[in-house]
Amino acid sequence: METGTENDSKYNSLETMTVAELLRNINNEDKTVPIAVEQALPQIEKLSEAVAIQMRKGGRLFYIGAGTSGRLGVVDASECPPTFGVPFDWVVGIIAGGDGAIRKAVEFAEDDDQQAWKDLQEFDINTNDFVVGIAASGRTPYVIGGLKAANEMGISTGCIVCNNGSAVSAQAKYPVEVITGPEFVTGSTRMKAGTAQKLVLNMLSTSVMIQLGRVRGNKMVDMQLSNNKLIDRGTRMVMAETGLSEAKAAKLLKEHGSVRKAVDSVR
Repeated sequence: METGTENDSKYNSLETMTVAELLRNINNEDKTVPIAVEQALPQIEKLSEAVAIQMRKGGRLFYIGAGTSGRLGVVDASECPPTFGVPFDWVVGIIAGGDGAIRKAVEFAEDDDQQAWKDLQEFDINTNDFVVGIAASGRTPYVIGGLKAANEMGISTGCIVCNNGSAVSAQAKYPVEVITGPEFVTGSTRMKAGTAQKLVLNMLSTSVMIQLGRVRGNKMVDMQLSNNKLIDRGTRMVMAETGLSEAKAAKLLKEHGSVRKAVDSVR
């Protein structure tokens, strides 16, 4: 039986549409995605709280996925250190086929149900850690196998999928199901399903990091000062929190290396 994300598009004869019609119809489909995410908020809440509990124990968050889903996990993981100033190995994105698959698809990588666990073992995964499988269809063998093995080893598991009642969800202790339905181009889950997964990943990592104290007020006080834009932003944040002049705030930021430490040194 075909799953929702694989069902035929509601639109046909796409090649006969004007560009304006194509864009309008894609946009109309995209508008449905945040509504689908909203329906899953209770599931996302449970997942976020469970991840934070494990990370407070010193655990790490692992994302496993193939294709677009795997790439989205890698993107979210790679953005946590610069945004929240956490070590690079707190959140880890693993894609079927290895890092080369980020740029170029690796044939049949997603069909190996043993490989995800092998990939996770390279990080000395343990029972403090948390594994989230990402799969639009919810039937990717790489993800199913990885979650199944994690469960057998007593490691907490979650998932982000875009179909109901999937095999991936069945393996996840904390499943998130965002039901996005058929794509504009039939089966092209990089579109609505990918957008939904990106939104959920934003919510998950951000809410977890806030629970872990990596945001103060509404500011990224632990962000890495890795370019001039971020140094300027950090300087303004220190000025706002301390009332110091720009020159003094910049000096303090340079001395301490983070907004949090700079502000705390004054307080």
